Amino acid sequence: MSASKVAVVTGANKGVGYGIVEGLCKKFDGTIYLTARSENRGKAALAKLKELGFSPLFHQLDITDQESVDRFKEYIKSRHDGLDLLVNNAAIKYIHQLDTEHNSSANATELAVEEAEKTLEVNYYGTLRVCQALFPLLRNNARVVNISSASGRLCNIPSADLKAKFNDPNLTFEGVNKLMEKFIKDTKENRAEQEGWGTAYIASKVGLTALTFIQQRIFDKEVPNRNISINAVHPGFVDTDMSEHKGNLTVEQGARAPLYTALEANLKGKYIWFDSKVVDWAASPSP
Repeated sequence: MSASKVAVVTGANKGVGYGIVEGLCKKFDGTIYLTARSENRGKAALAKLKELGFSPLFHQLDITDQESVDRFKEYIKSRHDGLDLLVNNAAIKYIHQLDTEHNSSANATELAVEEAEKTLEVNYYGTLRVCQALFPLLRNNARVVNISSASGRLCNIPSADLKAKFNDPNLTFEGVNKLMEKFIKDTKENRAEQEGWGTAYIASKVGLTALTFIQQRIFDKEVPNRNISINAVHPGFVDTDMSEHKGNLTVEQGARAPLYTALEANLKGKYIWFDSKVVDWAASPSP
């Protein structure tokens, strides 16, 4: 059983996740796991890194599949008996194609529900699933980085009532789950806009960021305390498939704030901007 430090990055076969793995290969002294839903794409990314002289390992991980998550948990537990760094990067920005020729309000609602369910299943529930499985394996002084977004800033939620609920210092896991369930319900009832939610992507990333703060509060109360830190990071507008290659940052630049948070920063329960500065999650950006 390996006693070296262990790092895991989800959704790492391309984009910011790939950039984070490459950065860890240069700076992290330990075993690095590049994980991806697709075994073929994951191994192809691994081959690219090996051509650069790096030697991370690959393991298949579909964060929407409980069996896949459980297999990975048991693998890490049996092979390493612990984990020192977890970067929850896997995410989607689901875009449906509306058939304008056959468009109807019913069809539009159906597509909106599909977008809401698929987006939250990966960005919120999938990440939560991984955390629930791997958090018991975190070693003392381990770090967790949840890759959020500028869309994950609370000001993107139009409703003052929803903002207050997300920003409640007593908000619990169950409370965030109920808010996510409400978003799905409101979408199904064609009330999401009226209720002041914003887009599915915004709801998923605000939910993830709120979850991050709750997780840190729970870690802080652990007895004995393992000194776990967890932070949410906005990597910036990066030139990836997620941004439809409209981003102004390179993958390497997008990986900088996550890597800083994972390896250097002495922070707990913060929302960190792409320039590696802590920002107030609940405040609107300065003009």
